[in-house]
Amino acid sequence: MVSRFPEPIRSIALKHRELVKFALVGGTCFVIDTVLFFGIKTVVLPNNPVTAKIIATLVATIVSYILNREWSFRTRGGRERHHEALLFFLVNGIGIVLNSAPLYIARYAFHLQEPNVSRLTEEISDFLSAQIIGTLIAMAFRWYGYKNWVFPEENARNGRSIEEEKELGHS
Repeated sequence: MVSRFPEPIRSIALKHRELVKFALVGGTCFVIDTVLFFGIKTVVLPNNPVTAKIIATLVATIVSYILNREWSFRTRGGRERHHEALLFFLVNGIGIVLNSAPLYIARYAFHLQEPNVSRLTEEISDFLSAQIIGTLIAMAFRWYGYKNWVFPEENARNGRSIEEEKELGHS
């Protein structure tokens, strides 16, 4: 797919392959998180937006683990699977706090919710604080955490899939 990009974009994408894959996984998980957040907040938990955000982020995190491990950081590793998974979910637990904090501050410190503001202002504030600001802060932290703690060693798995690792006894 990258071979279709014009230069110099192609060279940059190839040089920063992990970052591009991480961004694509992040974009996919952003869509999952956004749809779930607004669905849960609107239909299931209209009085608990922070809880709705946490649930949506947890689901997106599970998808993120699978996609990042098997695609974005496919060749990275260096840890036993259970240790890697524990670190991944620890990094993402911190990411959930970082992602939810701007929404919490907007809602409960700045009172950007009905009846203090209009419904439209509340929805725009929720989107900007939870989906834009929170996501950007958490994304930067996750990128750092994945590269340095979760998948620290380059070429540790040589691009092997989970099935291949099991066959070789590396799981």
